[in-house]
Amino acid sequence: MKDEKPTSFDIAHLAGVSQPTVSRALRNSPLVSEETRERVQAIAKKLNYQVDINARNLRSKETKTLALLLCEDPGTDDSLINPFFLSMLGSITRASAKMGYDLLISFQQQSLNWNAEYEHANRADGIIFLGYGDYITYAEKIANLDKIGARFITWGPVLPDQPGHFIGCDNLNSAYIATKHLTDMGHKKIAFLGIATEHRPEFNQRYQGYVKALLDAKLMVNPKLQIDADTSEEMGYEATMELLKSKLQFDAIFCASDLIAIGVINALKENNIRVPAEVAVVGFDNIPTASYTNPPLTTVQQDTLLAGKLLVENLLKLIKGEEVDSLLMPAKLIVRDSCGAHLK
Repeated sequence: MKDEKPTSFDIAHLAGVSQPTVSRALRNSPLVSEETRERVQAIAKKLNYQVDINARNLRSKETKTLALLLCEDPGTDDSLINPFFLSMLGSITRASAKMGYDLLISFQQQSLNWNAEYEHANRADGIIFLGYGDYITYAEKIANLDKIGARFITWGPVLPDQPGHFIGCDNLNSAYIATKHLTDMGHKKIAFLGIATEHRPEFNQRYQGYVKALLDAKLMVNPKLQIDADTSEEMGYEATMELLKSKLQFDAIFCASDLIAIGVINALKENNIRVPAEVAVVGFDNIPTASYTNPPLTTVQQDTLLAGKLLVENLLKLIKGEEVDSLLMPAKLIVRDSCGAHLK
């Protein structure tokens, strides 16, 4: 029929109620019966109707607000938030304020209609995504956002022909540097703990960097030394136990995240395996607890200060209609005692 957004009059007509009733129902007013509210909300959902809570901004079509959506990560602890992203919050907040924008921070379930909740409802001029869960599912969602011209940017993997705009770490080269550090120290049987599939492309890129470093060192790549683990201490612990049960020989473990590495160290200690004297451990992310593990964790540090600044600056360019390219950021290796550097 037409592409215009349905009005409250349209919904009132279909639901058989008055237009003021629609407004009250969509505000969940206690004066409206549950039956009426359910009927109105069902039709509103079918028509993809969103209440404009910022009608005062329609004249300028700007809210001067950015939405920062922290997406749930079932692989982490009970908070469902990867602690790595918490280090970006301060930088994103400061960068937004400096550019004259308020920041609306929200924790989002993967199932929600993000754009309808924010940009389409005039709550924000654009969206920053931190965390995405299963990348295949996420890519399908943002492909739809991209088609309708939504303004958004994601911290995540930079891949060929992906929808939307991404800023992310150069995972492959960073993992190469970390693994090369282990091979340079004489380690020859290095395990990799992390999910190395298209569903976790950042981990997969880190695995590719690990493989490249082994090949450059003329070492054999044993696929059995790659054990799936998602981002949590528990998964790192379980993956280490699986590795130990395999009876395969290994003298070092490169972990796709610091949380995995912390679980690894705990499992090794429980089995009376000394870190780093018998097995060296390296992580990725440099979360705050990495320097307080026993021994302190060697890890890859991403520049979260610069990342937050670039996420805001590039989103504002998209809002202004300017061209923006996805980009990779370098990272650096932070050497601590868990890799045995102090023993050399």
